[in-house]
Amino acid sequence: MGAKGPATVNRVSVGTSGWSYPSWRPGFYPAGLDPSEFLGFYASRFSTVELNTTGYRLPAEDQFRRWAAQAPDGFVFGPKLPGWMAGSAAGRAGGARPKTGSPSATRGLRGLDEFAARVRLLGDRLGPVRVSMKNARDDGVLELMLGSLDPSLRIAFDLEHPSWDGVEERLAEAGAVRVNDLYGAAPFRYLRLREPPYDEAALADLAGRIRPLAEPVYVYFRHEDEPTAPAYAQRLLELLR
Repeated sequence: MGAKGPATVNRVSVGTSGWSYPSWRPGFYPAGLDPSEFLGFYASRFSTVELNTTGYRLPAEDQFRRWAAQAPDGFVFGPKLPGWMAGSAAGRAGGARPKTGSPSATRGLRGLDEFAARVRLLGDRLGPVRVSMKNARDDGVLELMLGSLDPSLRIAFDLEHPSWDGVEERLAEAGAVRVNDLYGAAPFRYLRLREPPYDEAALADLAGRIRPLAEPVYVYFRHEDEPTAPAYAQRLLELLR
């Protein structure tokens, strides 16, 4: 394992959505760096990364162990719950929720257990888990998810539809948060910056809004082909220091 990575700045962990991008050479990664060494290089500069690959398929147990072994102390991964698990467990297929005990619902709930078991293999490198729910507000679906997810996980719900506005208090009661909420009660904050470019004024404004927060904050910049995301992340860290 390499040397310890950069410390979290004022309880704020900043990183990017993913790290395994050959197009980031040589702008971020050295020109001759082998992709197998990308994570170690990345983790020497940032303290967190969003693990979006888990949102498409659940990697094998050994893969989680390898990621954990390559990351230094203090580094955390932010995995995404696979979309099919959220869809099956919440019964969104066809726009109707399956009855309790139906094959679709049962498969989804078992999948949640398997997901939790896999990501816990990251050990103390496990950060918050993002759960994306794109549909309009359905409190029954939310309660099903809250009751089915492992309570030891820190959950950030990515609720894109505006009908979810006002749900933040309920999430906080369950120890969860809403992605990009900076103002409601919450045990931590989870911010996704998805609309680049970000100029100096925008990054300074973001730093000013984050700095007063007392809770741990996780910030992730969107991946682009050019290494803009790590540049934004590095500049935000500088502004927070």
